[in-house]
Amino acid sequence: MNKRLNKSRALEEIQKRFKKAEDLLKDDTRTEMFLEKIEKKIKWIPFLAQEFKNIPTMVSMVRSYLKGNYTKIPKRTILAIVSALIYFLSPIDIVPDWIPLLGQIDDAIVIATCWNLVNKDVEDYRQWKIESRLQVK
Repeated sequence: MNKRLNKSRALEEIQKRFKKAEDLLKDDTRTEMFLEKIEKKIKWIPFLAQEFKNIPTMVSMVRSYLKGNYTKIPKRTILAIVSALIYFLSPIDIVPDWIPLLGQIDDAIVIATCWNLVNKDVEDYRQWKIESRLQVK
């Protein structure tokens, strides 16, 4: 099997984790602990590639979805985001995270692939957040 990660393989890796993502989303407590681990991992990455800068927005979107505050998100989008985050959090994936730089590059490819799939829905979410803040004021 080819160990090289490209966009096609990244998409496969995301889809491969849909069942795990579905199971995770059924348990709010486990999901929140998972999201907290993601936030901690982000703080330890020595450089934040553009792809990783999108992760906090993805985490926020999952939280809003879980709380029922934002439900205008297709199920497939939330599954893709959580699946990509599962890949990102896993220390052992196509290129293990302990391999300097390369371990983060494969994570970045998976996150970027996910972002390309869901960016329209994420932009809708961002707009909703802006409008929600304006209504509160």
